[in-house]
Amino acid sequence: MQLSLSAVVAIALALHAAVALPVGGVRYATVSPEVINSRLGKYGGNNKQREQTLKQLFADAGCDDQHLSEQIAKGSKLPNVVCVLPGRSDRYVIVGAHFDRVSEGDGVVDNWSGASLLPSLYESLASEPRTHTYIFIGFTDEEQGEVGSHSYARQMSQSQISVTDAMVNMDTLGLGPTKIWVSHSDKQLTDTLVQTANQLRIPVAGVNVEKIGASSDGEQFAEKKIPRITIHSFTQESFNARIIHTSRDRLSAIQLEDYYQTYRLIAAYLALLDESTGIRSAPSTP
Repeated sequence: MQLSLSAVVAIALALHAAVALPVGGVRYATVSPEVINSRLGKYGGNNKQREQTLKQLFADAGCDDQHLSEQIAKGSKLPNVVCVLPGRSDRYVIVGAHFDRVSEGDGVVDNWSGASLLPSLYESLASEPRTHTYIFIGFTDEEQGEVGSHSYARQMSQSQISVTDAMVNMDTLGLGPTKIWVSHSDKQLTDTLVQTANQLRIPVAGVNVEKIGASSDGEQFAEKKIPRITIHSFTQESFNARIIHTSRDRLSAIQLEDYYQTYRLIAAYLALLDESTGIRSAPSTP
């Protein structure tokens, strides 16, 4: 997550769901906590090594050579890592997280916590046939100005944009329970995530982070009028603790139980989006 640590953290927003959703009927597999934690623990190395690790994790999760690729990102020496889970229709859902880190700390929270979940979410959804095609993307050089997501979004044709129903962005997870950047997320996507959390009895709240100078990879897709949601775990407390972009960004900063609950929530959420109709019926929040 790109942010300026001299700014003031945004106010947390309480969320509630008006309508319950039958999440129990949604079809997806659950990866064990041991696997989630093992993948999280493979954060080591520089950004090039992390890119190769992410590619291997996708392969280990079952994404074969036909569907796993490196996409050149203009302005970066490293590519985006892309894994495609084909669906029956011509509709798409993009799921993204950046794998790069700054030089300070180990970059576990920001953002190996998001990147290392991508293969597990692929594995969860690949257990059943899907209607949407899911595109899982590990973005390069988010910390250098969201280079990878800018490049990916620029390469999308108008026809690709028109059939992309959602972009789910994960950045800085595991500091605590799941949070949503509400002011930079589509209302319908936000409501659906909150409803999913209520059904699973997993806590979720809204914390807007633009007032600390934060930005993330979902913004490029909002510019293309693609509904997007950014899921994170940042709070006033973690801001005060100076974890992000410092030597404190290490594995011990992750609350493993909260992190696993976030994985469970996102896996159910992505499966539910596949069975939802009219995802794009509500306009994106500007």
